[in-house]
Amino acid sequence: MESAWSSPGGSLGSTDPQLQQFMEAEVQKQRVQLLIHQMTELCWEKCVDKPGPRLDGRAELCLVNCVERFIDTSQFILNRLEQTQKARSPFSERLSD
Repeated sequence: MESAWSSPGGSLGSTDPQLQQFMEAEVQKQRVQLLIHQMTELCWEKCVDKPGPRLDGRAELCLVNCVERFIDTSQFILNRLEQTQKARSPFSERLSD
């Protein structure tokens, strides 16, 4: 039996609406933290050859570009998934009728 707690999109049933909002906010925070961690790791590996007390201009520019592309790509993927879900939604509603 699958618990509603195990699924981020799952319903919390008759749970207090404030608790449900709190849980949804916490899941969102966790997703943002994960995204920041992934972005930091990826861009650091790509841009920083020799860690030192200061970033050189090349590494700084590389980090800025890397972060911007990472955000652009993430936004593109989210938009595409949203469009796909909207396109499927009317079809799946007709199936459930």
